[in-house]
Amino acid sequence: MNSSPQITPLSWLMVAILGLTWGGTFMVTKVALAEGMPPFWLAASRISFAALIMGAIWVFLSRPLFSEKPSTSTKRDVLIIGGISSAIPFCLLAWGQQYVTSGFAGVSMAAVALIVLPLAHFTVQGEQMTLRKTIGFLIGFVGVVILIGAQAFETTGATLETYGRIACVLAAACYAVGSILLRRLPTVDPIGLATVLLLIGAAMTIPVAWMIEGYPPMPTAKLFGVLAFLGLIPTAGANLLRVLVVRSAGPVFMSLVNYQVPVWSVVLGALVLGEALPKSLLLAMSLILAGVALSQYGALKRLFTR
Repeated sequence: MNSSPQITPLSWLMVAILGLTWGGTFMVTKVALAEGMPPFWLAASRISFAALIMGAIWVFLSRPLFSEKPSTSTKRDVLIIGGISSAIPFCLLAWGQQYVTSGFAGVSMAAVALIVLPLAHFTVQGEQMTLRKTIGFLIGFVGVVILIGAQAFETTGATLETYGRIACVLAAACYAVGSILLRRLPTVDPIGLATVLLLIGAAMTIPVAWMIEGYPPMPTAKLFGVLAFLGLIPTAGANLLRVLVVRSAGPVFMSLVNYQVPVWSVVLGALVLGEALPKSLLLAMSLILAGVALSQYGALKRLFTR
């Protein structure tokens, strides 16, 4: 896809919905883990459930994936994206979070925006780095670190903590590279692409979960409901929105979601679970919003001057 990014009011709405959706996922994931669902089977279950839902929709619509016969390199890229956009990072995070603080994992996910910026500069038309854009992303990243606080720098003392941190950073890099490759695909049906990527992710995560955790546990009615929600909303629905945003507005714009996720995670944790709000919340949110405004000044100006 060689056209320049087109950031519209709908793009902003989709990014806001993604931030809220993925920010609330941590809370729902806690419930699934508390109900006895092992982390790797949790990842495999939500991806598989989402793949079934999206697959049924795609079959009903009967749309071809590509408008013309794809090249071998395009088929290869789709396979790679399917692995590094869900299967591999889900497994890396599931393993890594056993040994690192949740604060470090949160900062790692926010770093996706900083990883995307230089990658997009060299590989995606219309996504060149500018001083203003770079400073904006850095300000937003500082806001995320302040929001999470000292927990981002604490050590768990685990023997494998260093490897756990590497796993989290590699997961962030996977999301970044996946967004770049997604943007570079030729014309493709978004529902079909979201479905195929989830099917690839399911095909990769199920064997990994089976090898590491054995047979999947028999879910209770409550756990089944939680898994169905995770598969439907933050996996199937959000994956489709992600494809739409990256394909239209570009990977750099999409990476703004990663600054919102920690904010919504903290706010929803306070509202729903009664967790304490950090005193630094207002300062952190101000920095994040200022960073977004600075990095996306041109898109915001067009939004309010239409």
